[in-house]
Amino acid sequence: MKIKKQHRKKKYQHKLNRKRMHLKLRSTGQVNCKTLKESWDMKKSTLRNLKEMGLANDPNKAIKIPNYKQEQLKRAKKIVNQEESSESEEDIEVKIIPKIEVLARLEKEARAPRQRRFMLPKGQVEYLTYLLDKYGHDYKAMARDKKNFYQETWKQIRAKIKTFMGIPKQYGEYLKARGLLDKEIDEKELQEQAKALPNED
Repeated sequence: MKIKKQHRKKKYQHKLNRKRMHLKLRSTGQVNCKTLKESWDMKKSTLRNLKEMGLANDPNKAIKIPNYKQEQLKRAKKIVNQEESSESEEDIEVKIIPKIEVLARLEKEARAPRQRRFMLPKGQVEYLTYLLDKYGHDYKAMARDKKNFYQETWKQIRAKIKTFMGIPKQYGEYLKARGLLDKEIDEKELQEQAKALPNED
């Protein structure tokens, strides 16, 4: 029986692609971050690579939650004066010089301003522009309009118009089409205009 079991284990599995499996084990996956890809060392493990970059592989180990039982054990050891001078194996950590420039680059990328890609659907833009053309900023009149099929309240319509005015590309096109844009207005100015909308409570 034992020989048969050993023989069964050694059977060749046609469905497995050993080359692909080996590459999958070695690969770091699809990392979109250019900074990480450049500083990644294939000869080192994932844990060591991340430690050198000053990043955490396991957040539970990086930010340790105090354990009551372990703290009590340490106190008891101190009282009995056992292992006072010699440090425990858990406390000893291999000191790795981190790649400071990687962490600095990642922080810089995270803080960099990002382009707003949010856009309203074409149908909604047409509906909002129709309301603005007909009623200006009279939201209560907009709520009574016959095209308000979903029976939105004037506050809901006002919120949608604020969102529309907060998208510089779409709102800028609307202003240009109506001839209301005499000078080139920056994105920040358009967003400030959207924030300055009157609140009719």
